[in-house]
Amino acid sequence: MIEKTRISTPAGTFDALASGDEDGREVLLLHGFPQSSLEWEQQLRVLGGGGCRAVAPDQRGYSPGVRPEHVSDYRLEELVGDVAAIADELGWQRFDLVGHDWGAIVAWATAAAMPERVRTLTAVSVPHPAAFDHARATDEDQHERSRYITTFRQAGSAEKMLLADEADKLRRIYDWKVPEDHVEHYLDRFTQPGALTAALNWYRAMDLTGEVGPVEVPTLMVWSTEDNAIGSAGVLATEKHVTGPYRLEIVEDVSHWIPEEAPEELCRLLIEHLLAHRG
Repeated sequence: MIEKTRISTPAGTFDALASGDEDGREVLLLHGFPQSSLEWEQQLRVLGGGGCRAVAPDQRGYSPGVRPEHVSDYRLEELVGDVAAIADELGWQRFDLVGHDWGAIVAWATAAAMPERVRTLTAVSVPHPAAFDHARATDEDQHERSRYITTFRQAGSAEKMLLADEADKLRRIYDWKVPEDHVEHYLDRFTQPGALTAALNWYRAMDLTGEVGPVEVPTLMVWSTEDNAIGSAGVLATEKHVTGPYRLEIVEDVSHWIPEEAPEELCRLLIEHLLAHRG
């Protein structure tokens, strides 16, 4: 059973979804854009029913209780600090970390910065930030795929564009691959005052150059062949940035929205990864 909960930290109070017994194996799941903790619905059910205590917070800007106004408040170091603060409040000294899209970037950075606390890392869709940044700069395919980032960084005009015509362009981002009830939930959230700006501030504060070092914890990278935003260049280069055990899994004929479009496959891979690394 999935429960709603709240997690108080020095930065504010995060809304979250959780599943499983309190004494289960600790798993923290970080969502991407433009989503929320709901994207992990199926993974929460499987993990919670499989001996884990799985928690998925609505991250900074997505939780109304942690929605600072300044772009600088959404720098990667602040997002990593939130992960540590949430784990502290949960009483977790060590935990498994799972992230998709922007959540994957935060997860990569957290694993690199706090290997003593992150038991395993599972990154879904987005490769190591250094590999991704290099691909954006040198690979024509990834450069083209990433053009939307420039649009999202334009304060005011990006919000207007995405929310026009009853949020038609925002709806189209999900590419009809995400369950309709999830889409309606997301749209309802992002049409609330200030919510979309807070989420877009992640892009406006983005600077991945040199920020994330190598990752030494056991790492699973999951990428899908029909991902419109992330090409193969950065994914294939990610192995160079992981010094610990590393596994790349490529899911065929699935779009960027792996947790919701292929939940069974992702759950299978995730459980295999956790069972292989119990330390």
